Amino acid sequence: MKSLTPRGALVCALAVGAYWVVSGGVPKALARQSARVDSFRVLKAYPHDSAAYTQGLIYRDGFLFESTGLNGQSTLRKVRLDTGEVVQQRRLERTYFAEGLEEWNGQLVQLTWQSNIAFVYDLASFAPRRTMGYTGEGWGLTRDRDGFILSDGTERLRFLQPDTFREVRRVTVTDRGMPVRDLNELEYIRGEIYANVWHTDRIARISPQSGRVTAWIDLRGLLSGYRLDSEAVLNGIAYDAARNRLFVTGKLWPRLFEIEVVPRK
Repeated sequence: MKSLTPRGALVCALAVGAYWVVSGGVPKALARQSARVDSFRVLKAYPHDSAAYTQGLIYRDGFLFESTGLNGQSTLRKVRLDTGEVVQQRRLERTYFAEGLEEWNGQLVQLTWQSNIAFVYDLASFAPRRTMGYTGEGWGLTRDRDGFILSDGTERLRFLQPDTFREVRRVTVTDRGMPVRDLNELEYIRGEIYANVWHTDRIARISPQSGRVTAWIDLRGLLSGYRLDSEAVLNGIAYDAARNRLFVTGKLWPRLFEIEVVPRK
């Protein structure tokens, strides 16, 4: 997945512009309702390891927990928010390319890209507990009250039973009646799924019931003034529910940001 194919470039261009042709079979009233595009305000910037190829990000108990990717460089990390200091780390074997990350009942679950394995660790010690299998690729991971939600780089989100990773249901993510592909890192926030769309500067806010995009957050210009690798794209969403704080970062970014979403008037 980690190179941009011509087809992927076309899909991303469509996603960025949000001007999609409506196909048959979609109710006309729904097809005309393209999701609004909101902007943002930076509240605070924090240091972030510019060598971290961020794939999964969550906030728990005052710390960030981060999954970083690439074969031979994949890690599980506990990070101090204010300083960016990595206070705890576990390295994966070279054969694994780590992806999304989420917590469940005092355990961390970390996806792999193409190995069809999710690693389960103790939250406090990072000690390995077990593994769970799944089909297809692993990209992003989040959770609601009932279980996990997994993205696989397509337009689908899969809802999984938390103890077995058995698929319970799935939704197709659409905007203006057309599928939104390349769904990547995920975060469940106040009843909605926030999703990075790979190689774009947008976050989709998605209804978990219908899969419809309810709004976009346009983050263009968030990391201005830096010359970055072409793969240093926006990817990483974490939410502090207790203090209603939203954090975003990207692969290989030197900064992590606390932002406020500014609704379009």
